[in-house]
Amino acid sequence: MRLGAKDYPLILPNVRDPRLHLAAVIISIHVLGQTVLGFRVTAPQILAAILSCFLIEVVITFGRTREIVWPASAMLTGSGVGLIFRVVGTERGDHWGWDGWSLFALVAGLSLITKYVIRYRGSHVFNPSNVGLVVAFLVLGSTRVEPLDFWWAPFDGWMAAAYLIILGGGLLITARLKLLEMAATFWLVLAAGLGLVAASGHCMTAAWALGPVCGGRFWWVVVSSPEILVFLFFMITDPKTIPVGRAARVSFAVVLALVSTLLIAPQSTEFGAKVGLLASLVVLSPMRQVFDRFFRQEPSQQTGLARLTSTGGVELPPWRIFSRGAVLGVVLAAVAIAIVAAGSPARVLARSALNLEPTDVAVEIDPASLPTVTVDEEVAALNSDVGSGSELALALAENLAIEGEAMLRADPSLLRGADDGERLIEFERRIESAATAGELAVTQYAFDSLHLHVVRTDGPQGGASLALDAQGVIETITYDAQGAELYRTTADFASTFVLRQGSGERWLIAAELPLKH
Repeated sequence: MRLGAKDYPLILPNVRDPRLHLAAVIISIHVLGQTVLGFRVTAPQILAAILSCFLIEVVITFGRTREIVWPASAMLTGSGVGLIFRVVGTERGDHWGWDGWSLFALVAGLSLITKYVIRYRGSHVFNPSNVGLVVAFLVLGSTRVEPLDFWWAPFDGWMAAAYLIILGGGLLITARLKLLEMAATFWLVLAAGLGLVAASGHCMTAAWALGPVCGGRFWWVVVSSPEILVFLFFMITDPKTIPVGRAARVSFAVVLALVSTLLIAPQSTEFGAKVGLLASLVVLSPMRQVFDRFFRQEPSQQTGLARLTSTGGVELPPWRIFSRGAVLGVVLAAVAIAIVAAGSPARVLARSALNLEPTDVAVEIDPASLPTVTVDEEVAALNSDVGSGSELALALAENLAIEGEAMLRADPSLLRGADDGERLIEFERRIESAATAGELAVTQYAFDSLHLHVVRTDGPQGGASLALDAQGVIETITYDAQGAELYRTTADFASTFVLRQGSGERWLIAAELPLKH
């Protein structure tokens, strides 16, 4: 290529380069994410990350070699950042928004620069996109940025296509690089470790779930997550940041999975769990040469686990086999205990048991009296079967009627069949105050319109809640302590009722907010 008065070598990628095959997989996922899977990332954000790495790599390589080289690895770094990095506030369906593009470019660029700055014996220490993402998440925090979700979308033909692309591309690439055994080992050990975490009662909140994701559901969501597959196929298998030997790589995968489990176990939010997963590779990458040295020793020089599992070609007596098995069993038991202990902070999220079915009050609402519910598109993107919203509208009407009956009887115990959280506390205090004053204000609602949508009242990592925007007429009837009517008033109302699903699958009112037009 001629630049000015001089010619410079132009080196383009070879079609057999595995990096091109990996790029094809990632680009395919980007396309699905933008078109049918509803990824909360825009095309300018993705392109900013890729172009930032492209320019930095071309300039650095040209300055060193005076050659113009197609930056395949650097573009993979940028594409990986674009796939996993998210800026809070980016909405589904916003394909061309520019908000946050500079942050994508900055994170991707700094990720690539670590390859040239953090080196040991002529090689970079960390997977560039991995270390850059972890640092960005820890520094910027969950209120500003977040990783790609564990759960992408309801399983349908397009999700099947995403799985086929990731699994097909991942299996072909790792098999060609002789890294499939390492990837499979990581997944099996991680699945076993997270199974122990799930069995101990682990819960986490997630932006795509209504209520905490607990136990077996937590385990299945994580181990079957496309993000886990991307991590094990395309991030931990970077040939330049993992051990060289086969046994060292398999052992590296085992330890990496255990570190991942230990870092995920205490996290009560999906943000924490995802950052814990990514951080495990950052923690272990500087130790890869230790694994190589450990497994290159002669049997007589081996120590620890390498010696424990090696026979040196000699048949061992039964007592020695038993002693080695016992030591290995103690190690595994210690790891299991550590995993269960590490998960204790995330076990307090289990849903509190609520007395959801009032035994001494019954309300009847005619579904035909309720208007048709309009449903926001984002509701369908949740990992929950909400349907048309008519069930939630009926639950809201019943809960409001129960509140009125609890006020009329001056009995706050009835509220536990209708309310939760802030709403429950508010109405308990309201009933106590009304009973003390001797005037009980009972409200009756008539809806003109109802719109169902998603709200996140506790921030992006507090989990999703459903809300009904309601407009209509509210009639307030005030009674004295003996139940005689004193007076009544009528007024228009416009409110957002936040709903939460408690144990027993009943929908409760968690809060009432002013309706935002």
